[in-house]
Amino acid sequence: MIGAVDIGGTKIAVGMVNDRGQIMSRQEAPTDTGSYANGLAAIADMLRETAQAAGVKLTGIGIGSTGPVDPFSGKFGEVDFLPGWRGRNPGADLARIFKVRVALENDADAAALGEAGWGAGRNKSRLIYVTVGTGIGGGIVLDGHLYRGVDGAHPELGHQVIDPSGPLCSCGYRGCWESLAAGPAMVAWLEANAPAEYPHRKHLTAKRICELAQEADTLAHQAVEREAYYMGLGLANLVNLFTPDVIVLSGSVMKSACLFLDGIRKVICRGCRFVPFEKTEIALASLGEDTNLIGAARVWHERFAPGDRSA
Repeated sequence: MIGAVDIGGTKIAVGMVNDRGQIMSRQEAPTDTGSYANGLAAIADMLRETAQAAGVKLTGIGIGSTGPVDPFSGKFGEVDFLPGWRGRNPGADLARIFKVRVALENDADAAALGEAGWGAGRNKSRLIYVTVGTGIGGGIVLDGHLYRGVDGAHPELGHQVIDPSGPLCSCGYRGCWESLAAGPAMVAWLEANAPAEYPHRKHLTAKRICELAQEADTLAHQAVEREAYYMGLGLANLVNLFTPDVIVLSGSVMKSACLFLDGIRKVICRGCRFVPFEKTEIALASLGEDTNLIGAARVWHERFAPGDRSA
């Protein structure tokens, strides 16, 4: 029974996950972004309480966390959302507290492993996981193993350049996929193109735009078409580069995937004619709201039980 820990900028979720990817018990608490000691204590308490609630003995801990992390040392890097956690090592600290092996990965890589092992990518050799929300991130699993770049680096799928004349991205470049197709990009485009008398300007979010599109709002429908186009361009690049068995889509924007999928597939069809794009399945994440938590448990299995591909 693996203790799973999903560390985000606003909340920490903890649960017990069995070897079939099922959550047996779970808790969550707000993230204390400024105090690592408080956060570590909260995680330890929740691990004890969820193990007790499930009536199990903890045999290992898997962690998926926001921001740059070192999967080999278990240490946090320059995590923007968690300034008080920078340079700290939850992997080593939880191993010391519970006397079990601990594995840590970036949360997108953890989710990719979860979907590859227990979700929409099960029994597929080549999977790319893409999450679309406030930003765009993802992970790549090839032949059952997480793909790592040089020095163990995590690939930044959201920062492939789609249009060099596009909007400024948080990375400092222009026209990154994230700056064109993440949730805030939908909002920014609609706000910039809406007439002064547009009645829905207040409290606009990507979710609200999708709702308006379903209510036949013309401008919202245009924003959805634009989103599908730019999502399709980024995914077409991934299909051309990797020709994976499946691309799994997740994140808050993809909760309205029915609005985007036809447009996405049309772009891929137009842009990938030199590869067998029709054999790449475009699927939605199947592990639900707890994809990251289940993925955190899968991190442990991938690290310490790599031969058990049925788990």
